[in-house]
Amino acid sequence: MQWTDRIKQVKILLITIAILLSIASLVVSHYLVRDLKNEEQIKMETWADAMRSLEAADENTDVALILRVLNSNNTIPVVVYDQDGAIEMERNVDGELRNSQHAIRINLGKDEWLDVCYDDSLMLQRLAAWPYVQLSVVLIFVVVAIFALLSSKKAEQNKVWVGLSKETAHQLGTPISSLMAWVEVLKDTYPDDQLIPEMDKDVKRLQLIAERFSKIGSLPELKKTDLNEVIAHVVSYISRRTSNRVDIKTDIGGEDIEAFISAPLFEWVIENLCKNAIDAMNGQGSITIAVRKEAYCISVEVTDTGKGINSSHFNDVFTPGFTTKSRGWGLGLSLAKRIVEEYHKGHIYVKSSTLGVGTTFRIELTQ
Repeated sequence: MQWTDRIKQVKILLITIAILLSIASLVVSHYLVRDLKNEEQIKMETWADAMRSLEAADENTDVALILRVLNSNNTIPVVVYDQDGAIEMERNVDGELRNSQHAIRINLGKDEWLDVCYDDSLMLQRLAAWPYVQLSVVLIFVVVAIFALLSSKKAEQNKVWVGLSKETAHQLGTPISSLMAWVEVLKDTYPDDQLIPEMDKDVKRLQLIAERFSKIGSLPELKKTDLNEVIAHVVSYISRRTSNRVDIKTDIGGEDIEAFISAPLFEWVIENLCKNAIDAMNGQGSITIAVRKEAYCISVEVTDTGKGINSSHFNDVFTPGFTTKSRGWGLGLSLAKRIVEEYHKGHIYVKSSTLGVGTTFRIELTQ
């Protein structure tokens, strides 16, 4: 649990730094755009004064200086309209700027005037848009990098899962074979001993566990199987190995429900959910396993009367290493999620949970 919390803290820290850098970039860009806009406004006010001087020019006016000021504007789009709306002059623009937010009125007297309408220069427009382009590019790179890291991490996790599972199955194989041989010897030597059949069941159980581990990492063969029989088998096994204070009930309806599953692996999923439920109830309470054939899927819901799960941890419970128990590696639900979603193309999630009341896990399988 501490490990997953630390990972979350690192992620939050990185996101916070990225947000702060983005805000800083936007603020700096805002001030640069504002300063350049003010500079262009001053230039256009000077340009308008030159236009006013040109309109009022006489034989003593230095027209060359005025024209030099007017012709010096090579970047800011500007159009000069008279009081009738006709264009008197235009520079650096194709079309009209009647709706421009920037306008300077030049009063010429006798109900005559000129409207100097101008817009932001191309440089100013590019500078205003650049931070958003920059942030978009950075965001794309970040998304690609995160996707690549997650893919790499998932591939590495898959290798660990497969290697661990294959090695476990391999290591279990030899002692299980030896135990099976010894059980056969004991059967012949003590044919009336009532404990030997129970030993045989446990050895076969170990054989099933080894088979399950051997299937991890390779695509299992999915067969059309009666889910009611699978659930009944799991309930029978769990009931014999848990306290009488735990009541395990099934709600399977009156019809046979079949689904394409790998029975050994799917039993493992239900067993993990039941074992987690028993731990959550501290060995006392009730578990209900409901199977339904719905319009779009086949659902299996496992409901317990345990301590419940905080809503903020609904997704965390499937993370490898996440556990609220003092013992265990926190791999049971992670393994269940892998079996359901990667091998059976289904979906498993926490449907509901109330602290102090209980939790419902839901599995959905496509028909």
